[in-house]
Amino acid sequence: MKPKIGLALGSGGARGLAHIGVLRVLEEHNIPIDYISGSSMGSLVGALYANGNDLNMLEKLAIHLKRKYWVDFSVSKLGLVSGEKIKELIRILTHGKNIEDLSIPLAIVATDIENGERVVFREGPIFQAVRASISIPGIFVPETVNGRILVDGGVIDRVPVHAVRDMGADFVIAVDVGLYDSKMKVNSIFDVIAQTIDIMERQNLYHQIIAADYVIRPEVGHNSSISFTNIENIIAEGYRIAKESMNEIKSLIQQWEDTHE
Repeated sequence: MKPKIGLALGSGGARGLAHIGVLRVLEEHNIPIDYISGSSMGSLVGALYANGNDLNMLEKLAIHLKRKYWVDFSVSKLGLVSGEKIKELIRILTHGKNIEDLSIPLAIVATDIENGERVVFREGPIFQAVRASISIPGIFVPETVNGRILVDGGVIDRVPVHAVRDMGADFVIAVDVGLYDSKMKVNSIFDVIAQTIDIMERQNLYHQIIAADYVIRPEVGHNSSISFTNIENIIAEGYRIAKESMNEIKSLIQQWEDTHE
């Protein structure tokens, strides 16, 4: 009996582009992905991958897409970036599909900023759900969906293991791109916001991550979550650490199969 394998892709802003490298290794080693969940950047990478977008294309897009094509400054009191440009970009890249139309079942996690509840999207427009999930509080204007004011999924669920487990995954591989123990330089209001959210997420993470069967942790935490300047190295680190993890992941999957014969 083969396990249904779920992949939980964590939040982390620019650090989340390491997910591209992880996905490449999983493909190379023929690890089938039956379900994907994602928070924040994990939701964006997960949605594009579940839509069948080529990883080479995603890597080139991540490296070469200029900020002016996805950053649109806002006059709103609720955020510095309106987010309409990136929402349209996501709509184009996912061909205007709904979540339920994807080739790999996907769960996208956001946070209801008014009541602090976790919101999990399993259907509806991909671009709207991802736009909600990537809405870093104070930087992006929140996304309103069905009357709920939504922000970054990582605020409440940095690595959404339970979301992919709830979809039916038997074996969950989690990817956490936020772990870092050294001091982060704080030079601007953007750094203040990003570092505050990182600290909040870290406090919530332990109780969520223990539900995973294996955790891949690319060493990208020293990169700022809002600085998209070291992308090639971030993706390469995701690839490196995932490749190092493959023997252990395959062994654990085999153990699962042996106990479920």
